[in-house]
Amino acid sequence: MKTVLITGCSTGYGLQTARYFLAQGWNVIATMRSPDKSLLAPTKHLRVLPLDVTKTDSIARAIEAAGPIDVLVNNAGIGLFGAFEATPMSTVREVFETNTFGVMAMCQAVIPQFRERRAGTIVNVTSSATLAPFPLVAAYTASKTAIEGFTASLEHELKFFDVRVKLVEPGYAPTTSFTANGQQRMQGLIPATYEPFAHRVFAGMTDLTAFTLPTDVAEGVWHAANDTSDRLHFAAGADAVALAKLREGGW
Repeated sequence: MKTVLITGCSTGYGLQTARYFLAQGWNVIATMRSPDKSLLAPTKHLRVLPLDVTKTDSIARAIEAAGPIDVLVNNAGIGLFGAFEATPMSTVREVFETNTFGVMAMCQAVIPQFRERRAGTIVNVTSSATLAPFPLVAAYTASKTAIEGFTASLEHELKFFDVRVKLVEPGYAPTTSFTANGQQRMQGLIPATYEPFAHRVFAGMTDLTAFTLPTDVAEGVWHAANDTSDRLHFAAGADAVALAKLREGGW
C-alpha cells in the first residue's frame, strides 16, 4: 500500500485529490495550514497534518511526522487577479512564496528520502495559464510558469536516481474557491482605468463552455503519480486538454 502526501487539502483540488487517492486504497497524508479533520471521512488510511509551505520549520515537522512517503503532490497555491501595475510587490512576493518557493521547499525536503530509496514521485500542480497566458494574472502566471521550468529541469536531475517528476496543468475551475480565497489580497488591484477591460475579460471567462472540475484534477494527479513513462505534462480539465493539444500540435 502506497502513501501520498498532498499539500493544500482544505479546499478545491487538494481536497478532491485526497478523497480520490483514499478511494483508490492509498494511505493519504492530507496537509493544510489549519487542519480540519471534518473535511474528510475518518479512516485508518488518512492522516491530517498541519503544514504551511512558506515556513521551513512547518515543512520539517510535517515531513518528520509523515514518515516515508511514495508520492508528494504539491498542490497548495494561491490565486491573484489584478492589473500588474496596481499590484504591490509585497503581494507579488506573497504569491511566489506559496506557488513557487513553497513548491521548491517541499521538493527539497522529500528528495533525500526518494534519492536514497531510488524510488518516489513528485507531482507539481501548476495551471493552464502556463499554456496560454491570459490578462490580469501576470504575477500568478509567472509564479506557475517558474514551476514549469523548475520541474522540467528537476525531472532530468532526479531521473538518474530513478525518481519521477511530473506536472499537472489544471484549466479554469469556476466551481473552486480560487477567486474567493484571494478577495482580500485582490482589493484595489483593478483601478478604474482598467475596469472596462476587466469586465470584458471576466465576461469572457463566464461564457466559457469548457472548464475544469476538481475531479478532473484529482484524476490527472492520480495518473501522473502512477505513470512510469517519461511523460512530463498532464493537462487536467477539458479546456486545459484543448490547450495542451494545441501546444503539442503547434499553433
